[in-house]
Amino acid sequence: MVSVKTPTSTDAHEAGSEQWLQRLAGARPETEREVLARALERARQAHTGQQRQSGEPYLSHLLAVAEILNELNLDYETLAAALLHGTVEDTTITLADIEQEFGPRIARLVDGVTKMARIDRLHELQGGGRRDQQDAESVRKLLLAMVEDVRVVLIKLADRLHNMRTLKYLDEARQRQIAKETLEIYAPLANRLGIWQVKWELEDLSLRYLDPASYRDIARQLDERRVDRERFIDRVVRQLRRELESVGVQAEVTGRPKHIYSIWKKMQRKNLPFNQIFDVRAVRIIVERDADCYAALG
Repeated sequence: MVSVKTPTSTDAHEAGSEQWLQRLAGARPETEREVLARALERARQAHTGQQRQSGEPYLSHLLAVAEILNELNLDYETLAAALLHGTVEDTTITLADIEQEFGPRIARLVDGVTKMARIDRLHELQGGGRRDQQDAESVRKLLLAMVEDVRVVLIKLADRLHNMRTLKYLDEARQRQIAKETLEIYAPLANRLGIWQVKWELEDLSLRYLDPASYRDIARQLDERRVDRERFIDRVVRQLRRELESVGVQAEVTGRPKHIYSIWKKMQRKNLPFNQIFDVRAVRIIVERDADCYAALG
């Protein structure tokens, strides 16, 4: 009789983390790959046995956060800090340990993320999860003012984005609290830093839990018109590219449907149903010079 070992979830996850390392570090210089490999191993050791509400190993969250930052083209120090950002808060590893092993720059990033988490929890306790607009702005300013390196905020935003993507595993009250906080604090932070894709996803995910009926209705109606909408956007993009080329303007032209939250917000502001919202498509033109902006508009 032949005995076959079935891979456990831990075995599969370790294999996945190695693939992650190959994908993210493969094109980087050897010195950077070595730092990322050490950070991954340190995180794996530190968080052994820790699980998320979904039942997945906590390391899966760290890998996902680093993946988001890699998609934003962040440097290896930011990715390493993302892998290590929960160690000081949730394990026996100290900031001095991080500095000794990975140097002061990565240690400062980890320390910054840890402090942001503590400040955020303090305000959550003080406000009971209920913030008015002025209080939310104060928290955003505080979070920005307390960090010396903007990469700390980027790590925190990536951390929140992955938490929002996996919010379904929490109870409804906690879902609404985190979604409200995300909409008031983190989406505006992403907007302030110009990280539009993160902002849009944070807003849409927040709406999904704060007003699930409206979210599903808009998503359904967008999906029903997806083919026509994409065909229209493609036609407009091609036409704009031809027109800009004909007048010698170098430009990047892209089109996309508006995200669900922006449509919902306009419906609320104008008190209109979805079928009376006609600008559910958007085209973006990016040019190299200020003068080209006016030429593109013309």
